[in-house]
Amino acid sequence: MRKTNRIRRFAITAALAAFLASGAYAFTASNTVPGTQAGSGSNTISGYTATNVQYALDATTPTNVNSVTFTIAPVTTTAVKVQLASGGTWYSCTNTAGTVSCPTISPQATALAASQLTVVAAQ
Repeated sequence: MRKTNRIRRFAITAALAAFLASGAYAFTASNTVPGTQAGSGSNTISGYTATNVQYALDATTPTNVNSVTFTIAPVTTTAVKVQLASGGTWYSCTNTAGTVSCPTISPQATALAASQLTVVAAQ
């Protein structure tokens, strides 16, 4: 009788293990992963030239700088930002066919704090 019980317990345990394994397979088989791409490459990075830089001072408070305008070449650039002081605020610019205008009023730039003009441009 003992031998029959052992065989029966083993058979039940094996059947339960097979059932659980097939259930786990059902969950893993239902996953879908979208195709992706990965790669590496290199190319040269050429710079831009900013010319005709002009600063517009506020009419009421001439120590405030309201905007910076300049021309940029090549003119195909779309994203341009400027900074008037190292570690200062980055101001977003609009670029229309190479003529760039950067409002510097939010937060207000001042002539006293303006120590350098840094231009970052990307195509």
